[in-house]
Amino acid sequence: MAPPPAPAPAQPTDAATNKEFVHPSAKHARKQAIKNTFAIEPISAFYIFLTANAIAALFSPIQDCDETFNYWEPTHYLSHGYGLQTWEYSPDYAIRSWLYVGLHAIVGNFRRLLPRSNKVAEFYFVRYALAFVCAFCQTLMWKAICLALNARVGLFFIMALVFSPGNFHSSAAYLPSSFAMYMSMLGAAAFINWRGGIKTSQGMFWFAVGGVFGWPFAIALCAPFVFEEGLLALFSDKERFFEAAIRVFRGVVATFVLVFFDVAINTFFYHKVEAVSWNIVKYNIFSKTGGPDLYGTEPWDFYFKNLALNFNAWFILALLSLPLFLLQKLFSRTTETFQSGLRTVVFLSPFYMWLAIFSLEPHKEERFMYPAYPFLALNTALAMHMLLAAFGKADPKTLVGKIPGKLKLFTVTAAVMLFISIGLARVWGIYSAYSAPLSLYSPLSTVGLPGDSVCFGKEWYRFPSSYFLPRDMHAKFVRSEFRGLLPGEFSEARTGFGLFSGTWLPTMGLNDRNEEDMGKYVDLKTCMFLVDTQYPEQEKRPGWKPPPNEPDYIADTEHWEEVKCVPFLDAANTPFLARALWVPDLSIVPERFRRRWGRHCLLRQRRGT
Repeated sequence: MAPPPAPAPAQPTDAATNKEFVHPSAKHARKQAIKNTFAIEPISAFYIFLTANAIAALFSPIQDCDETFNYWEPTHYLSHGYGLQTWEYSPDYAIRSWLYVGLHAIVGNFRRLLPRSNKVAEFYFVRYALAFVCAFCQTLMWKAICLALNARVGLFFIMALVFSPGNFHSSAAYLPSSFAMYMSMLGAAAFINWRGGIKTSQGMFWFAVGGVFGWPFAIALCAPFVFEEGLLALFSDKERFFEAAIRVFRGVVATFVLVFFDVAINTFFYHKVEAVSWNIVKYNIFSKTGGPDLYGTEPWDFYFKNLALNFNAWFILALLSLPLFLLQKLFSRTTETFQSGLRTVVFLSPFYMWLAIFSLEPHKEERFMYPAYPFLALNTALAMHMLLAAFGKADPKTLVGKIPGKLKLFTVTAAVMLFISIGLARVWGIYSAYSAPLSLYSPLSTVGLPGDSVCFGKEWYRFPSSYFLPRDMHAKFVRSEFRGLLPGEFSEARTGFGLFSGTWLPTMGLNDRNEEDMGKYVDLKTCMFLVDTQYPEQEKRPGWKPPPNEPDYIADTEHWEEVKCVPFLDAANTPFLARALWVPDLSIVPERFRRRWGRHCLLRQRRGT
């Protein structure tokens, strides 16, 4: 933190009014003192972001089975020659980019060159790389905020991100929406910081990278910034209008170049020309088979509830940011220009726009909000800045001005610490409740043999990826009560088929209608290992019986023996508060607030059964 400037000399007073006369230079010095009070060195900000992201990389459970089956498994195929294949990677549909997956495979393969390499180490190495990239992007956006606004807004931006469960989920997640979030921060940094000139083409380029290589819908987040460029150009002279048009044109050309590069890479893998970005848009918007709605729909308020859990009061402040700004403009006497006011509205717009668009979509998932998380944090920071500016007024004629300064400081500090504590309580609660799948498979390296199968029934969606299985040990599925489409396997044909034949050879049993394919199941007797979860509280219910295709394998000690069991939260029987936040498992905690536990187990088939 930079040292505060020397105090300004005592000012003369106006004898007629008996009021202190403040020279303009002294006013500037005071503003600079406030600014310096909240200043952080860029390297310090980077280390703060990196620490939070590295913790997420190490401890965050996989939130969505799409991350496993649509990204970790194809990456495992590229690196190790086998893995599970979803319908999205079938050449019949081609709505997943091999360029995006291939970049991560290169990072994982680099870990194989280092000492003590194994597949689990590759998994975490990729996660750490994502954490590093995310921290770098966060730092650049933070720096742009500090330069364009002030250091206090930048400090609140850091706090709203690093102490939020949302950042814990998204910063090191191997998902296109997380990648789009990284690129959105780079794009926003370019648009926000006008020092050295307007950087519209650079900002458009980064948003395009996130959209073309990651998730195409994230390109929409740059719309407010491009609108600002266009609006200002309309009110400028011909020369500036032409300059603005050139900047936008360069951004459009850069986008087409990225699309061409993505098409070229995917053409190599699919063995036919495929524009994956367009395929994604076509499936999600123009699909005739039901599109993403086949995988579930949610009410309009889903994201409001989800963001309230993952950002608690920071989310409320983000929602209030635009009303607070309009109130400030209405009642304050600032000499802010139209352009600076417009810039603030533009900064606040992406989060509102994104929340509105996706709240109207029937199919909703938490990861769809990831690209907007940095903008949520920016809105929160601006709202905090405006509230503190109003709360910090010292005019004794106002009600706020009569509150003692120490009481104000205590109130603000207590509120911020409460927000942080709630966020950390949720982070620890998520880790302690759901991290079992990341620690379950370690015994396989000693008790398993190449060629053994690890089978999954009702727990298929908790499988963390083949990176946690020893070499040449495959994941298989046995039938459960689930009636949707499970992944198949990439073809492992090599002789005569060239490189990565599994990416382009015709597939069987894959469809875009989420229809069950019986060919995805194996006989239980072929499973040397099985993963299952047992919930004692559920089994205590009078008259409860397991579904026909989901017996309690853990209790079947005649056929299965426990290799390893790890506690796993019984969410169905745990009260909401204990699911949402960490609650200690102590006897002093009332029964109605306690967490209920099950066991997530790796089982081995008994010989001769």
